[in-house]
Amino acid sequence: MTPNEQAIRDCLAQVIDPNTGKDFITGKAVKHIKIEDSQTTIDIELAYPAMSQAAGLAQLIQDSLTGLDGLGTINVHVRSVITSHGVQRGIPLLSGVKNIIAVASGKGGVGKSTTSVNLALALAAEGARVGLLDADIYGPSQPTMMGCEQQRPESPDGKTMTPVVQYDIQTMSIGYLIDPEQPMVWRGPMVTQALTQLLNETRWDNLDYLVIDLPPGTGDIQLTLSQKIPVTGAVIVTTPQDIALLDARKGLKMFEKVGVPILGIVENMSMHICSNCGHTEPIFGEGGGAKMSVDYNVELLGQLPLDMSIRRSTDAGKPTVVAEPDGQIADIYKQIARRVAVKIGEKAQDFSSKFPKIVIQNT
Repeated sequence: MTPNEQAIRDCLAQVIDPNTGKDFITGKAVKHIKIEDSQTTIDIELAYPAMSQAAGLAQLIQDSLTGLDGLGTINVHVRSVITSHGVQRGIPLLSGVKNIIAVASGKGGVGKSTTSVNLALALAAEGARVGLLDADIYGPSQPTMMGCEQQRPESPDGKTMTPVVQYDIQTMSIGYLIDPEQPMVWRGPMVTQALTQLLNETRWDNLDYLVIDLPPGTGDIQLTLSQKIPVTGAVIVTTPQDIALLDARKGLKMFEKVGVPILGIVENMSMHICSNCGHTEPIFGEGGGAKMSVDYNVELLGQLPLDMSIRRSTDAGKPTVVAEPDGQIADIYKQIARRVAVKIGEKAQDFSSKFPKIVIQNT
């Protein structure tokens, strides 16, 4: 290592990535430094998708090195490399999917499905390949929220299905396969079998993240997900209301018991913003999500307002992140998505797919 390269590394050890809170050396983001012919090239590799952040991070690094001599022209290349991370012990990874994010809530009506769809869209907006599985067999809503309820998945071989692609998201839901007016009068075993088939018989195409929108509660589907499906981590959605928090705590504890890490908490309906005067009021209480995060030592990923535009956008089949990509609410969803991706990127990697296969033959 040349003195100049060591000087660069010493400098980058003092530069903090605002998305991870770690310096670029500790975070092992510096992959290559090359000083040649009055040019210095630095390759930065992030463990999370960061299309909107790449230019700013490159400029941050360039600015930190301007005081060093002998570097010439500085070129900083920032890219993201998403890898598979550890899941529950003994459960193999799903073909075509690197990481699975379960979005759960203890009770209905807290905005879990809206959070799921906007989380998926926000991850895709940052450059990730993303899928969305609607695991609510009794009340599938994602086809309507994504504006593709009239579409149907195709089956090229009569055994598997290709996901319906909308807004660059690969989606699958029981809602594509049944009449919208048809009630799903199924007992638990049939429901869990349907979920398993939807997950395993969909031809997911090289996903960095698969977001699973779970039904509310802690019943059969949640247990099936935690015991048979390789979940990288769970996001708990709640409102500040005491009743919602009681149920959200049950959901959090369930995932803890079955060994699924909690990536964080999203608090919906944190405050109401009057569309006429802009006055804010905590209709459902305040501070509940923050207190829950402290009680369980889990990060509060973000707080979203009770805003009519969120409901209007999902009802119209064009969720907030695509309807108003530069708006304040979309920015909150994108911040939540980056925090989720960073938390996953900090987990231990899964190298099982790289293990050699041993074949014993008679010679």
